[in-house]
Amino acid sequence: MDIDYRLHDSLGYHLSLTARLQERRLDDGLRSLGLTRTTWCILLAVGVEGLDGPSDIAAFVGIDRTATSRGLRQMEQADLITRTGGQSDGRKRSVVLTPNGETRLRQGAPLARANNEVLATKLEDDEVTELVRLLRKLSKGEPSDLSRF
Repeated sequence: MDIDYRLHDSLGYHLSLTARLQERRLDDGLRSLGLTRTTWCILLAVGVEGLDGPSDIAAFVGIDRTATSRGLRQMEQADLITRTGGQSDGRKRSVVLTPNGETRLRQGAPLARANNEVLATKLEDDEVTELVRLLRKLSKGEPSDLSRF
């Protein structure tokens, strides 16, 4: 058959494969802390970026409001966050890390850094910088909500 496409020569294949390997390593480390990639990203959004509104958190993580609400509910049950306010009293709903959430964030950071280093050590510093620049260029203008795909 004469098809002008080779899977292992495809940019998409290598992006997907690399992302899956990176995600799997991160998932394994986070699981030991009782976290998922989504809950980890929410911890980062609240604890590092200072985001406290569910819509802002959803946009930062790149997931829809339903997935964010589900993650926040699970995190509240696990005593990682508290939520204040809400529609019933007319105030903005606000998300704050609990001491347990702050601890998980501190424990997860070395795992995430080590996971990034696995790839980064395979490249020169300038290659890492260039790769990040190129990946940002590729994803610019694309929807950040991956739940639609």
